[in-house]
Amino acid sequence: MLNHKFLELKTRRYLKRNTVHRANLAYRSASTAGIIFSTEDLRKHKLVKNFKHQLEEDGKTVNVLTYLPKGHQNFEFMFDFFTIKELNFWGIFNSEAVLKFVEQPFDYLFYLDQEGSPLIRNIMAMSKAKCRIANYEEENAKFCEMMVQAPGNSYQGLLEDMYKYTKKLT
Repeated sequence: MLNHKFLELKTRRYLKRNTVHRANLAYRSASTAGIIFSTEDLRKHKLVKNFKHQLEEDGKTVNVLTYLPKGHQNFEFMFDFFTIKELNFWGIFNSEAVLKFVEQPFDYLFYLDQEGSPLIRNIMAMSKAKCRIANYEEENAKFCEMMVQAPGNSYQGLLEDMYKYTKKLT
C-alpha cells in the first residue's frame, strides 16, 4: 500500500524532529503511563486490562490506545482505538484518539505487542512520552528507551517482565 511508504517517511521525520527529553524515570516518582497495543483476541485484551489495573493500583494514571485491525473485534469498547482507515494516503493520522494520545507527556509508554507494527511505531515516534518501553526487537530500538525480551515468547511473560523491570528503575 502506497500510504505505508509515506508512513515510513513520516515516522523517520518524527524521530528526527521530536525534541522530547527522554529518560528512564524512577518508577515510584512516575505518575502517568500510556499503553498502546494491537487488538488480537479476548485473552490479550484481558491481559492488557490486568496490566492497566496493576499500574493503577500503583497510583499511576493510565491511558490506553489500541489498534483495531480489519476483522477484529473491539472487546468491551473499554479502550480508545484507531483503524487503518484513519491513516490518510500521505501517511498522516486523522484520528482524534491518536492525536490526543501522542500529545500526552506520559512518564512511561508501554508498547505491548510482540511483533512490531509500522502504524504503532509511527505513534511511538510522535509520542511525547519520556520513557518508551517495548518488546525486544531490533526494529524497536530507535523508538524505545527500554526493551524487554519475554522468556519463551509468552505474551503474559512479556507484560510481567515489563512491569518487573520498570518497577526496578530508580
